[in-house]
Amino acid sequence: MSTVTTVIGEPAKRTSLPVWESLKTSKLAALAWTAMRAWLGVMWIQAGSAKLWGAEAAGFLHNNGAGVAGFAAHGTPAYSWWGSFLHSFVVPNAGAIGVLVAAGEFAIGVALVAGLFTRVAALASLALLFTYVMSGTASVCAFYALFAIVILVMWRTSSWIGADGLIASYRQHHPNLFTFHLPGARGAAGTAAAH
Repeated sequence: MSTVTTVIGEPAKRTSLPVWESLKTSKLAALAWTAMRAWLGVMWIQAGSAKLWGAEAAGFLHNNGAGVAGFAAHGTPAYSWWGSFLHSFVVPNAGAIGVLVAAGEFAIGVALVAGLFTRVAALASLALLFTYVMSGTASVCAFYALFAIVILVMWRTSSWIGADGLIASYRQHHPNLFTFHLPGARGAAGTAAAH
């Protein structure tokens, strides 16, 4: 193993390109990442609200998730094992999955627009897009996935302007507010003083 690390080096000691590090910390680039995050969030809000209150509500919230069941039963899945999953799990549970998809899309959108739980929202976005692609829908998934990946990779600056940034700033200025002590637990000084 030592010969391998001699040739290619230690992963922890590798450095990133200066341009990459600059993009990850730049306040100017943060504006671009924020615009990408907000745009992706708006797209998810539109998709979710169409399923919750709009033209797609009948196929997701009503009729026992008929839209989900129809797509899962007649779609062209990427792999046979995924097709088995769609037929054996998604179709019988289409009503609940329809509600979950509609609410999930809307919640991901709100979180991305607000910049709240940005990394979780970007990961959830990728997970949802993965299921769509595996089920045979390409559509705009690749473009959405690209934005979600950029937001995830640039999470420090993509969430700098938003609720996550405000929370991080507040925690920096009030570090003692977020320290928790168990009731009855004492530090070493408190224990020594008690004896």
